[in-house]
Order: sequence, then structure tokens, then C-alpha cells
Amino acid sequence: MPRLVLTVIGDDRAGLVEALAEAVTAHGGNWEQSQMAELAGQFAGIVVVTVPADRADDLRSALDGLEGLLDVSAHPGSEEPDGVEDWRRLRIDLVGSDHPGIVHDVSAVLSRHGLSIETMTTERRDAPMAGGQLFEAHILVRVPPGTEPGAVRDELERVASELFVELSVGQD
Repeated sequence: MPRLVLTVIGDDRAGLVEALAEAVTAHGGNWEQSQMAELAGQFAGIVVVTVPADRADDLRSALDGLEGLLDVSAHPGSEEPDGVEDWRRLRIDLVGSDHPGIVHDVSAVLSRHGLSIETMTTERRDAPMAGGQLFEAHILVRVPPGTEPGAVRDELERVASELFVELSVGQD
């Protein structure tokens, strides 16, 4: 069955997930994986569904019908490339005073080493006792064969010291 990757966004209110799930189920689809959150008053998410090939176009039409409630874009999904299951995983956690450039500098290190971000969660919150804002990130990356995790860790630690953030890197 074809996989579709749905991106969804709409004004946050009750019933959004149910409306999306109803459209998927009504067309014989199966909800496989999702990540969703309320961000700045908007409900946003990414959903992976499978749907019978002969019903995919009907599902796309039904998703277009959710306009006004949710804006949904359907993109063809693909299977993971061969051998990706052999890639190691690293978990990267960082926290520090919020300022522009943290995500850019950390993602640049990951890109230089050929690492692929599997998941990334970030948030900004009040700093207890010190005032100001803290930035916190939790990143799970895939490390291709032949890449030395120690070299990645060393460069991330150097960047973390320049950014004045605390960093931990560990095998997942």
C-alpha cells in the first residue's frame, strides 16, 4: 500500500485530529506515525498513513475538503533506504541561554558529518532564578557507517562552548 506523508496546520481547536482521522479511516487508510503540537496558537503536525492504491486519490480529495478546518498537504512517502537500519543513533541534548543561531550551528555540525536528523524537539522557556529565556533541544540522529561518533561529539562540544550551552551526547 502506498504511504502518504501528510502535513497539517490549522487554528488550534478541539476536533482537528478526529476530523483528519475520520478522513483517513473512511478511505481505508491506516494511521502509522505522527508528531503533532500546538505552536503559537496553531495546531501543526506530520502524519504518515498507508492507503490502498485505488483509494489514494479519493483520500487526497477528502483531505482537500478539510480546508477551513485544517490545511492538509499530502506527499508521497518512500521506504527507508537499504542499509539505514545499520546506522548507529546518537542522542544530543542541549540547554542554555536562548539566542539566535543555536539550531543553525548545531545542525551545521551534523550536516558536515553526514548525520541525518531523525527527530528534533526544541522549546524556549523561562530560566528559573536567573531570568531570561532558556533554549532546550533534544535531537536523535542517525550516524552512517564509517562516521566516527567521537569526532562528531568533539566538534559538538567545541560548538557548545562557543554557544555557552550545556551539551550531552550519547548512544541511543
